[in-house]
Amino acid sequence: MMAARTHCINLIPKVCLPKSFRTGESVTNLRFDCVSKSSKLSLKTSCGWSRTRHRRQNLSIRSVFTGIVEEMGEVKDLGMADHGGFDLKIGAKVVLKDVKLGDSIAVNGTCLTVTEFNAEEFTVGLAPETLRKTSLEELKKGSPVNLERALQPVSRMGGHVVQGHVDGTGVIESMEVEGDSLWVKVKADKGLLKYIVPKGFVAVDGTSLTVVDVFDEESCFNFMMIAYTQQNVVIPTKKIGQKVNLEVDIMGKYVERLLTSGGFSKGKENI
Repeated sequence: MMAARTHCINLIPKVCLPKSFRTGESVTNLRFDCVSKSSKLSLKTSCGWSRTRHRRQNLSIRSVFTGIVEEMGEVKDLGMADHGGFDLKIGAKVVLKDVKLGDSIAVNGTCLTVTEFNAEEFTVGLAPETLRKTSLEELKKGSPVNLERALQPVSRMGGHVVQGHVDGTGVIESMEVEGDSLWVKVKADKGLLKYIVPKGFVAVDGTSLTVVDVFDEESCFNFMMIAYTQQNVVIPTKKIGQKVNLEVDIMGKYVERLLTSGGFSKGKENI
């Protein structure tokens, strides 16, 4: 499950602090800057003293999602940035209510880190591997995207455990209307299809969905979306032939790993 984000402020050695700070006197301009992976903890006082300590382990961030889309955002800009990376800027409302730098937001099911934000939009960076493995490469200005903030310990688990680690992409094979519901069939690589089972979970563009049938001979699976879901996720806005991000249920991969590595037999010997 999700590891709580901790800031080990109390671990700062007292010898590193100025006298005014150790004696409890008022200190102004106290600032804590957290940066993903290589985090910095900065202290500044009114007398100009500053000290920066690098912490690589204490501020590690691991995020978990539920696949329940909070809102649909809109791509405002994307492309190469001045720093040499690829940036994606998204307009949003709900996910910005309590956003902080370094927070994780799932964009079409892809866990990405917030690098900039204001009251109306936020920016995330995309690594070359992310562009290769996901459907985000097909986005353009104006494209709608599914957005979900990382799960908090007090949140309800409305969908299933979604890591935001896209396993691969699928292609929409068909979309058929039945009453006010929509049937969607997706073609997936056989390496992913083996983890998808009828009545099981799958995350499609970050949306937690229940699989109805699996068609091994066609290398496809399908699912049905009710009217409410159709109005609140991006899948119905896509066309036949377009890519969707897929993340299979992690439990299937754990079971396979245990079976192929002999994990069960080893565990039995230790009983």
